[in-house]
Amino acid sequence: MMTAHIKKMIGRIPFRILLPVVLTVLLFVMTIFLFILPMMEERLMEGKREVIRELVASAWSSLDSFARQERQGVMTRDQAQVLAIDHIRGLRYGQDFKDYFWINDMQPRMIMHPYRPDLEGRDISTFSDPAGKRLFLSCVEIVRANDAGYVDYQWQWMDDPKRIVPKISYVMGFDPWGWIIGTGIYVEDVHAQISAITRKTTLVCIMILFVIILLSIHIVWHGMKVTREKKLAEEKSLLKQEQLFQAAKMVSLGTLVSGIAHEINNPITSVMLNAPNLTRMWEAMLPILDNHQAQLGDFQVGATVYSRIRDRVPQMLSAITDDARRVRDIVADLKDFARDNPSEMKDEVDLNDVVNKAIGLTTNLIKKSTRHFTLTCHPALPTFPGNAQRIEQVAINLIVNACQALADPDRSVSVTTAFQPEKERVALVVKDEGEGIDAAARKRITDPFYTTRREHGGTGLGLAISDRIVKDHGGSMYFESTPGKGTTVHVSFLLSHGSRQQEERVS
Repeated sequence: MMTAHIKKMIGRIPFRILLPVVLTVLLFVMTIFLFILPMMEERLMEGKREVIRELVASAWSSLDSFARQERQGVMTRDQAQVLAIDHIRGLRYGQDFKDYFWINDMQPRMIMHPYRPDLEGRDISTFSDPAGKRLFLSCVEIVRANDAGYVDYQWQWMDDPKRIVPKISYVMGFDPWGWIIGTGIYVEDVHAQISAITRKTTLVCIMILFVIILLSIHIVWHGMKVTREKKLAEEKSLLKQEQLFQAAKMVSLGTLVSGIAHEINNPITSVMLNAPNLTRMWEAMLPILDNHQAQLGDFQVGATVYSRIRDRVPQMLSAITDDARRVRDIVADLKDFARDNPSEMKDEVDLNDVVNKAIGLTTNLIKKSTRHFTLTCHPALPTFPGNAQRIEQVAINLIVNACQALADPDRSVSVTTAFQPEKERVALVVKDEGEGIDAAARKRITDPFYTTRREHGGTGLGLAISDRIVKDHGGSMYFESTPGKGTTVHVSFLLSHGSRQQEERVS
């Protein structure tokens, strides 16, 4: 839960603020762990190699002192070698004084090994480590080529023959007796020291990083605050600007609609008055025309005959009346929707009436978009206090969005009003079988200027304004959607106490 919250917070940090901080921390960590620590390990390893080289040189000097006594006749070679072997066998160094020297000859044959007396006096030319390397033969080859040098192999850990670890040894030839003396370091010892240094360095780095992170958090937080305030200010400015544009358009629309309505009302009124007169005239003429047909038979009327138009003329006159009435109602609805209406919540809003007006204004789009449109209104829906014109704007936006989401006319759109007595709310549900909305888009669907239809002229303000209107009415709006299957929008408005009592009386 906390991790998800942190990820969400990080996701809100602007990239231009986060990038310098992340690069600073990464550069610091990379410098320590990719440059300084590897360099320290390399220097430490070089120091260890130098130490065993000096130790072998010191032991070689001890052998030389015994060989000098042999050359001076103080003792025989056998006596000098026995004393030299005993002296080298007793040499120890290291933290636990378990590090040692060994001696073999050029055959190679083991002369002395403190922890492997079983090898002493044996031919070790074929002796191999667990990896198959003939380590003593390698020592001979290095001495023959360079008189001294380093050899790496796997060997038992000090006096523990069951533990095999990597080792680096330095060997040096002793020409007077044909011997090779060597000692080595265990790589694990170096790694242990490196680990100790790394832990201390890491602790210091963590403390420094902690300070850097605290400073970075302060910088990022301040930057986010400034960026957020700037973004909110910009969004509010753009929203206000768009709202001004919309208001200006609505004023222009109201002016145009008023003029158009005046021009349309006169001919529509004439049609509505004359259509009934024509109907009465036709009904009066029917007996005469029927008698004429009975005496003389069917006769020509225009491009057709009387028998074909006798029953169709009344239908045509009735359709003219109905269509004229529909034009009159649409013009009236347009005038109501476009008028300069105050924003106060003084109306007793009938959601069914609002939805029917919205559908009346969007009928042409609905017919073009789908062949399967359904409207289901609750039969006794209570009213609620609000602004009917703004609720109508919400309904129009939702219906238009539903129609635009359809891929073909065979997909359906349904609009439903409902009463939720247990919640004291009335609800509007607009459902479509369109493209659907993915989870990421649903989270931002009501953000100002966010739209997935910008290439089709979308501004991203319809749902933002609708959401604001619904919240201003104390309502709520939420979306259910499955990509590829459609979207359902649920809008609900809180009733007043009086409206609830009214509904109970109606029930």
